[in-house]
Amino acid sequence: MSDATPAPLSPACLVYFRFHGELATFIAPARRGRVFEVRCATDASIKHVIEALGVPHTEVGTLQVDGRPARLDGRLRPGERVEVHPHSALRQAPCPSTPARFIADAHLGGLARLLRLAGFDTLYDNHIEDAALVATAVREQRVVLTRDRELLKRRDVAEGCFVHALAPEQQAVEIIRRLGLAPHARPFSRCLECNAALQEVVSPAAAEQRVPPAVRARHTRFSACPGCGRVYWEGSHWARMRARIDALLAHAHAAPGDEAAD
Repeated sequence: MSDATPAPLSPACLVYFRFHGELATFIAPARRGRVFEVRCATDASIKHVIEALGVPHTEVGTLQVDGRPARLDGRLRPGERVEVHPHSALRQAPCPSTPARFIADAHLGGLARLLRLAGFDTLYDNHIEDAALVATAVREQRVVLTRDRELLKRRDVAEGCFVHALAPEQQAVEIIRRLGLAPHARPFSRCLECNAALQEVVSPAAAEQRVPPAVRARHTRFSACPGCGRVYWEGSHWARMRARIDALLAHAHAAPGDEAAD
């Protein structure tokens, strides 16, 4: 039996929180839209308390403690009031200098395909385990896309987005708008199946063995995937997908209020 004296428990203190915007969807209904009291350990980190209340750290945009800017690693003192705001997402973020690269969890195959269609580097494997997904995100500096809030609470997840929408088109609009990606869209530049960057087929003869004769008779421009070997051309299916991605990007570029008027 050890004679070591147990470390004393941290004394509890009362602090006050309010969550704004879509962050309210993560907390108990009775706490939404108002300031509420939280009992926590003295000197607890703001990040720890926020995640204990149900909000992933990746979803926090700005913080104020007693009206002053604060950081997630800040420590709380008794009586402080914390205002937690979401990212400017869903309110049209500014265009980044370099577009993000993504990794989508196993439940977001439709979103992953649409992001690839728009030209964004998006990994997806419907059999991937959470640990492998996070390890890939860390190693390749990818933004994790998921509807699993617990996945985003993992300490190793530096960048992530909780996807609020349910339908793939709405999910894509949400992510493109949140991260200001519309100006970076390069439709039909990535393989929809394996995510590799497509390469132009310089000579139609090079695609002769990989496309039907009727297609070769009507088209002279092809692009090919260096990963899985798929060949793409601007046929009727291409036109339908072009209309789909153009509509999606138009919605993503529009102000949220304009969508309600559509």
